[in-house]
Amino acid sequence: MRPRSRRTTWVLVSVLAGVYVAGEVLLAAAGGVPGESSLVSAPFTAMALVYLGVGGLVATRLPANPVGWLFCGAGLFLGLTSITYGYSALSVDPATGTVTGTAAAAAWVTSWIWAPPLLGVPALLFLLFPDGRPIGPGWRWVAGLVGAGLGCVLLGSSLAEGALTNSPSPATSNPLGLLPRGLADGITTVGFALSLVALVLAGCSLALRLRRSQGVERQQLKWLMWSAGLLPVYLATGLVRWVLDASSGGLLAELLLAACMSVVPLAVGAAILRYRLYDIDLVIKRTVVYAALTATLVTAYLASVLLLRVALSPLTGRSDLAVAGSTLVVAALFRPLRARFQRVVDRRFFRPRYDAQLTVEEFAVRLRDELDVAAMSGDLRAMVHRTMRPSHVSLWLPASEDSS
Repeated sequence: MRPRSRRTTWVLVSVLAGVYVAGEVLLAAAGGVPGESSLVSAPFTAMALVYLGVGGLVATRLPANPVGWLFCGAGLFLGLTSITYGYSALSVDPATGTVTGTAAAAAWVTSWIWAPPLLGVPALLFLLFPDGRPIGPGWRWVAGLVGAGLGCVLLGSSLAEGALTNSPSPATSNPLGLLPRGLADGITTVGFALSLVALVLAGCSLALRLRRSQGVERQQLKWLMWSAGLLPVYLATGLVRWVLDASSGGLLAELLLAACMSVVPLAVGAAILRYRLYDIDLVIKRTVVYAALTATLVTAYLASVLLLRVALSPLTGRSDLAVAGSTLVVAALFRPLRARFQRVVDRRFFRPRYDAQLTVEEFAVRLRDELDVAAMSGDLRAMVHRTMRPSHVSLWLPASEDSS
């Protein structure tokens, strides 16, 4: 990309970022979203800026790759959602709860503009990552399916008669309510179904691409798969929130959603631009180890608290001795459990590295007791063959000063 085109791209990205921030300022001036903590706006603003920043960086470095422009488009719709929602929320009449004029137009835009980044971007990302092309010509129709599903959702959401949904003024009627509510809801449902099918098919194409990939492309796909794998953390949090109490855990769920969705563009940008590309194996290993460790320690903590309270309640009543004892148990289990989980993960998922580490440790033990240089050099060459598997190994030993 030429320097002038790069400057133009970054100017557009900056304008979109400014639009999003302006929308958040308007929304804060209007009192924020009803039922939502003001702490949520900061991480979601950071998420939108991450999408714009990564999209602009990829678009300027690799303009032929549509993934960068896809992120820029997501940032565009997030910015428009922010500015329209904030402007219409600031213009709501306190007495009637309605908006008129340009504020009504902004509320109407808010009722449907959420669909493209939510329904279009994930499926197209799975379909086009990492080189910007589907895995084969037979998969191009999936992009058409994404467009069809998105079109149905936009049609049903924007033209449904009656009150505006997903807007700060639900008391305002849709100024373009041309479709009966039942018909519009049916079209929207069909759009959601098509979008879900497209997302599943795009995920299948990503899995097939990973199965066929090698070298750099495989490392790139690992970055995306790891980042997308964090989204079930949010889903699990939402499920726990729903089971326990619909009013509790809302802030944590929203913060987790913003964090998980921010990791995806960062991982995709690192993969496409090949920044620290081969670090993904270490990231995956640590994620698996600490996730299993956290789940085990939490389970052990809750179980020990329950058991200690049952055992000590006749002696101590309702004291905090059980909590203190459980904390000490968990602290004592941390280091041995982490080492155990790390060995299991290395042996199961990173077998070559695990075998290489064992070989190096065995060689180090033999080296302490070995005095014969010829035998030691043979062991060293054998170790390198087993761990690195090179086509040829040569060992050079400098001549000692006594022999010269």
